[in-house]
Amino acid sequence: MVKKKSPTNQLSKRSSPRAVIGWREHVELPALGIGPITAKIDTGARSAALHAEEIELLHDGRKVRFRVPHNASSPRRVTCELPVTDWRMVKNSGGGSELRFVVETEVAIGKLRFPTEITLTNRTDMGVPMLLGRKFLVDRFLVDPKKSYLLSKARTARRPKRKKSAS
Repeated sequence: MVKKKSPTNQLSKRSSPRAVIGWREHVELPALGIGPITAKIDTGARSAALHAEEIELLHDGRKVRFRVPHNASSPRRVTCELPVTDWRMVKNSGGGSELRFVVETEVAIGKLRFPTEITLTNRTDMGVPMLLGRKFLVDRFLVDPKKSYLLSKARTARRPKRKKSAS
């Protein structure tokens, strides 16, 4: 006889409070020395994707080397090397499929950190260097689509205060 989980059991597993995040957040990849970079939160995407350039397979397919922008405001690139955990066929934003390397590293949003599988792809035309999908979000976050940078501070240019003119 197979015991079914009662609805209360299933709810108790999810009863831990989930952090609320905006539709975009600043994230860091601490093990790679990357960040802060802007990530779009996409509940329609299954996996996370990171903008990577010069992707090169190494060591008989066991590792991958790639370059990533150091942060949102720097032209400097960081060269990274990680084990390949998988290869995955992913449907891109244009509807076409592409084979991507999958790597695993920690993603930090504010003070929260989680190990995450990330696919590597060229996101030059996507507006933001990283996308976080459902696998990263599930049982961890609720998304407020009207807001941005709820767990991470927005990086805005400071404008000098205007002096009031004497009238």
